[in-house]
Amino acid sequence: MTDIPALGDLQEVDLRQVWGHEAQVFTPWLAENLHRLSDAVDMELELIETEKAVENFAADILARDLTSDSLVLIENQLKKTDHAHLGQVLTYLAGLDAKAVIWISPFFQEPHLSAIRWLNDHTSDEFAFFAVRLKAVRIGDSPVAPVFDVLARPSGWERRLIAQRREVTHGRAAHAEERERFWTFYCERHPAAVEDGLKPNRHWNSWFQVNEDIWITLGIGAEFTSVFVRGSWGARKFSAVERLGPHLDAVHKRLPNVEIFENHREGWVFGETNRQLSYLNEEQWPEICDWLEERRQKYAQVIREVLGDE
Repeated sequence: MTDIPALGDLQEVDLRQVWGHEAQVFTPWLAENLHRLSDAVDMELELIETEKAVENFAADILARDLTSDSLVLIENQLKKTDHAHLGQVLTYLAGLDAKAVIWISPFFQEPHLSAIRWLNDHTSDEFAFFAVRLKAVRIGDSPVAPVFDVLARPSGWERRLIAQRREVTHGRAAHAEERERFWTFYCERHPAAVEDGLKPNRHWNSWFQVNEDIWITLGIGAEFTSVFVRGSWGARKFSAVERLGPHLDAVHKRLPNVEIFENHREGWVFGETNRQLSYLNEEQWPEICDWLEERRQKYAQVIREVLGDE
């Protein structure tokens, strides 16, 4: 008989022993480990914000699904589901214009699991609702491992993913590794941007938050490089327009080369494009990084000057 190595027993660990507090410990941990949840729900999740304000409430995590370029709301609990959280999920969904909701809990009561299934069956295909059971396990004295077990998801989710991924194969995926190398180069060349939140990524854009209403977006492309100012996401995408609208004359005096966007559907306020710089030309990377970083810092300075103590 073939020798079999010693086998251990899988033991479940109390979640509170791992993450002592839901908001102060688990939410920040999950925000830094979204790749673990991404694998479970078959999304490519990128963090936008934690404790995202929606009226008098705060959504735990707002993320972006990079495959579909849509917003994802993540609501987590370290105890069994309740009606209050179900109501909050629906409130956040409406307030943030999210297209997917991931509700995480160690125990789903049957009425709440049924509600998630009902939403998947009775809403349009652009929306997706997930019920994800959270567990923490270990074998013997091994490190604790988190487990995300998907209990409910939209029907035909896998087919939808295949279709979406085909659409981006010749776009986002085609030069993903090169974009990641570019943003890594940017981080190494401009540490100040890293201090302000820049991280290497595989995408065309990087975002910097000036305040809760105003973001600066840096964009790279095959034919141009751009920088522009926009608002938050979802239902608050016009937040920068509301804050900066009365000050656009002052902005333009300080930044005469920018284009002012009027009634932009995505809430862009102003920005500029350099059509001579392409990230596909690696020899231009230093020039691209320097131009973007100079504009990023200048934009942030001007925004703070015109808003003053507002």
